Amino acid sequence: MNLRSAHALMMTSAVAFLCVGCKNVPGKPGPEAERPAQLLQFSMLYRDNCAACHGESGKEGAAISLANPVYLAAAGVDRIQTVTAKGVAGTLMPAFAESQGGMLTDQQIAVLVQGMETKWGRADALGGQAPPSYGSSSTGDSAQGQKAFTMFCASCHGADGTGVASDKIHTGSLVDPAYLALISDQGLRSLILAGQPQEGMPDWRSDMTGPGSRALTDQEITDIVAWLASHRIATPGQPYQHP
Repeated sequence: MNLRSAHALMMTSAVAFLCVGCKNVPGKPGPEAERPAQLLQFSMLYRDNCAACHGESGKEGAAISLANPVYLAAAGVDRIQTVTAKGVAGTLMPAFAESQGGMLTDQQIAVLVQGMETKWGRADALGGQAPPSYGSSSTGDSAQGQKAFTMFCASCHGADGTGVASDKIHTGSLVDPAYLALISDQGLRSLILAGQPQEGMPDWRSDMTGPGSRALTDQEITDIVAWLASHRIATPGQPYQHP
């Protein structure tokens, strides 16, 4: 093989090497990544947008449990979708819809809500009973609310709502201004309506006072919320103590 032939062979080999190896050249864009708007998997959407507040499995988070069939049934798909899209003013619940300044498309919000229903909903969650309205439909009476609280809630939360019901039962205070500053009236109503099954708190249909107990009425729930809300103060928290 003469020099010219050898040189041509080397050049051909080099070109072939570059063509074969070009797919691994540093800096070359890889396969097109999935854009955020294309993500339509419930598990990933929930993890990235909801789990931090509502818990990884839909419960035991700082916000209300979504893995509660009674809550899902009482609130309803349309309301949950609206709240997810628009958020709740005056609370820590943000708006997720792009039209409201959020990051999710209408399709992604629909996937989220449908995923909650599929994963955690139950057709018989309400046992054939019509729940009180999700939102308050009347004005609450604080004095009547205290009476209803004593009847239905005191066995666990104490007659004054401070969370000390007996030597054996200690729950968090419901009248602590710091707590009330973090939860809206609707948030209180939702908890009373749907309960907190993971913590042993029943929904509106039963209380813990023994045989013969009955369901709370719509007005009683409204009154209890009014009584709890009456403990709010304008500036919750304690002032800093200077040495």
